[in-house]
Amino acid sequence: MRIMGIDPGIATIGFGLVEAERDRVRLLRCGVITTPAHTPLSTRLSRIYNDMNELLALLKPDAVSVEELFFNTNITTGISVAHGRGVILLSCEQANVSIYEYTPLQVKQAITGYGRAEKKQVMDMVRRICALTDVPRPDDAADAVALAICHARTENSLLVRKGTDGTCSTI
Repeated sequence: MRIMGIDPGIATIGFGLVEAERDRVRLLRCGVITTPAHTPLSTRLSRIYNDMNELLALLKPDAVSVEELFFNTNITTGISVAHGRGVILLSCEQANVSIYEYTPLQVKQAITGYGRAEKKQVMDMVRRICALTDVPRPDDAADAVALAICHARTENSLLVRKGTDGTCSTI
């Protein structure tokens, strides 16, 4: 299964494509979409949409794993990121690619086994899981790879395979 992870944003959007088969994950490609600073929001959203469409056509993922938004203290930045995330979801939906959404806590749990892991721990585990010599750069790309791995591990979970409807509860 080819899974594309997306770390949404407005200035920098990370993407990572992995191939997952059972318990093996291989990184195929990763990088970022960027939009210029001091550009109108509508222009940035248009660029994200067009670049996402191009990536989806080029990489042909079977599924897309997107990070759910987590609002900390800066709600203004969060609203801009939400606009970018909406464009990403629209692009994936129009490409008929299955979309899966994960919280940062779920990603950390799937990658390190601990939902409150530090970013450095997550990045090191991404490197190890994909058998890389270095952590993918920039950080947004590495976060996207972590999202793709999270879905690979969730999709291959025995709990999911044994379920009747393919869903798994963490409760």
